[in-house]
Amino acid sequence: MSEPRDEAAAPGAGQASTVQPDWSHHIPPPEKDERTRLTRRGWTVLLSGALVLVFGLVGALVRVPYVAIGPGPTYDTLGEASGQPVIQIDGQQTYPTSGELRMTTVSINDEMTLFGALGLWVSGRYALAPREEYFKPGESDEQVKRENVKQFEDSQSNAEVAALRHLGFPTKVLANNLVPGSPADHVLSAGDRLLMVNGKRIVNEEDVRAALAGTLPGETISVSFQHEGQPERTESLTLAQNPDRPEGFIGLAPIDRADVPFDVKIQLQDVGGPSAGLMFALAIVDRLTPGEMVAGEHVAGTGEITEKGEVGPIGGISFKVVGAREAGATVFLTPAANCAEAAAAVPDGLKLVKVTTLDSALTALDDLRTGRPAPSC
Repeated sequence: MSEPRDEAAAPGAGQASTVQPDWSHHIPPPEKDERTRLTRRGWTVLLSGALVLVFGLVGALVRVPYVAIGPGPTYDTLGEASGQPVIQIDGQQTYPTSGELRMTTVSINDEMTLFGALGLWVSGRYALAPREEYFKPGESDEQVKRENVKQFEDSQSNAEVAALRHLGFPTKVLANNLVPGSPADHVLSAGDRLLMVNGKRIVNEEDVRAALAGTLPGETISVSFQHEGQPERTESLTLAQNPDRPEGFIGLAPIDRADVPFDVKIQLQDVGGPSAGLMFALAIVDRLTPGEMVAGEHVAGTGEITEKGEVGPIGGISFKVVGAREAGATVFLTPAANCAEAAAAVPDGLKLVKVTTLDSALTALDDLRTGRPAPSC
């Protein structure tokens, strides 16, 4: 039996067959087409494009932990907002007013993308600040909103009390912020009028602390109070340990409120915080007194106010002076503690007037109206 051989052809009978050698392993592979290979420059361009695409997606979609703060809307407290008077007084004579007493606000932009934040910052009207300075960690947007609304409502109440007290109207003292489990809990209710504490008549909130001076935990005192629409009641309370002071603790925070037979309503939507108090108080005084407080001038301002009429500092004043001037104001009532910051940012055409109390603001406006010099920052 013959062994199989690798034959190339059979040329014919009687001719010897020849085996053709396989040289394929000596033939070099075909060279790649140079046009299909990327040069180093091409790879650089491709990588750069990919990075730009990634950066663009990050900048357009990823939220940054910052807020943008800038000038917010302003509101004339002598005028209307959304078709309704900002301040409405029912049951008491009011007087015509002219000019403007404009409260100012700050806008806060949250949940921004990187590109959105950079765009606002480059505009020059906004500043960026860490979000945790305005939103506490773990605090929901709803909680922040409720807190701002509560501060705004308190500023309205303080403004009303300060204005009516300035005009000579009486005040009353109400129970507020009752502490669960305290002696007052389940005996009094929030809003009850306090009449007597430990044998002393209560006219303003300081009287409550004065009545408890010298008492000790475990001592029993009497408290006379009146729930709305009900007869006066007197109950005995055994004082608890005061967490902050040595005297006994009843577990409530007294608060002054106006005691008048008419209603003052402040209606303004989508505004929060305490800084409108001064401008609300001035508008109430203007509406309840004859004559014109600003006599046609455009006055803006800001400042937290207490029930006693003390004006405290606020935040964001460098943006508020800009918003005021853009709204046409020529005078800006400035809390004394904010004067330096306001002076560093005040735009041309806006005069800064320094105030410390409601009375000082009223005096300054009278000075401006009559041409006398007013205290400035």
